[in-house]
Parts: sequence; C-alpha cells; structure tokens
Amino acid sequence: MIRNRIKLEPISPKINILESLFIMRKLFIFIWLLIPLGATAYHFGPGQQNLKFDQATQHIDLAEKHLTNKEFAEAVVEFDEAISSLPNEDVSTITKLRIEKAKAQMQCSQLPEAYKNLESMLSEINADTNPKLIAEIKSTLANAQYYITWLMRLEGHSREIWEPVIESSRQNYYAASEFVKGEGNQKLNNELLQNLEASIKLARMDLDELQGLPLPNQ
Repeated sequence: MIRNRIKLEPISPKINILESLFIMRKLFIFIWLLIPLGATAYHFGPGQQNLKFDQATQHIDLAEKHLTNKEFAEAVVEFDEAISSLPNEDVSTITKLRIEKAKAQMQCSQLPEAYKNLESMLSEINADTNPKLIAEIKSTLANAQYYITWLMRLEGHSREIWEPVIESSRQNYYAASEFVKGEGNQKLNNELLQNLEASIKLARMDLDELQGLPLPNQ
C-alpha cells in the first residue's frame, strides 16, 4: 500500500510549475528582445516621420524669417530644404511650399525658374488637387506670366511670342478671381481683377509707352 501511495503521489503540479517558470522566462526574454526592435521600428517608422516633419518646420521658420528680412535667395534655399524633408505623400504641403518658393524666386532674379516651376505645378493638377491650391497656383503663375511678358516686350520679341503668354496670364487671373469670389473673399477678388485689367492693358500698350515706365515690382 505504501509503495502504491508512492507511485500514485501526484508529481504533475511540480512539472507544471517548472514548465510555467520556463515559459515565463522565455516570454520575458522574448519581450526584452522586442524592446530594441520596437525602438528601431519607431525610429524607422513614425519616429523617422516625426523627425522629418520637425526638420521641415525648422526650415519653414527660417524661410519666413528670411522673407521678413527680404532675403529672398536665402528663403528659396530654406524652402527647398523643407520640401526635401517632407515625404512625397504629403502633396498638399509640398505644393504650398513650392508656391511660396516661386514667389520668393520672383523677388531674387529667378523669374525664369519660378515660371518653369509654376507651369510644372499647373500640369500636375488633377481631380484630387485642392481647388484653393489650384487658384493660388494660377494666380501666382499669372503674376510670373505678366512679368515675363513685360520683359519680352522690352527685349523686342514679336507679338506672336509674347501675346499667348499674356493671354494665358489673363485667363489665369480670371480663373483665380472666379474661385475667390465664390469663396466670398472680396478683397482678394478685387486685387485679382485689378491684375487682370493690368494684363489686358499690357497687351494693348504701345512699346514706346511701355519703355517709358519703370519695371513693375515682382
């Protein structure tokens, strides 16, 4: 009977405890190993994205300071840095920065580059583009086209060369004006209408009259 009791003595609970301890130890080691993996994943995932946004914000702040000080060439550099810091998927923010960069370019003898960049932005417009951004692209491009036309006329280019440019400027001013009017922004609408009238006047102005006028502020 004693032998039977010895043989029948339950030993499974001891084995279960050892197994549980072993499993817990393995689980602890697994979690401990996951900590650096999680940190790495954060660094290359959301952490890396946050870092890029922080860098972009710093460059935008610097660009705005340069604009305040009328250091337009320096602002262009900072806008470029901000754009390159952002992920390509952030199309809206990048487009806004490209517009501001083009405005700064027109203030620092980079009108041809601004004109080219704005035309590129206009060609990239699609059904997903924010209508407000479209209007801003068109109004900014219209400004560049106005200045380009003024310079082409002074340089003696034929009407066949500069007339399509100023006509496109007029159309872009009009399109932007129609949008802001629908948004209820009467002040901006009035400014765009004045610019539209100026583009029409530029197309009709005699060259002698144009040559007697100071270059417009860009």
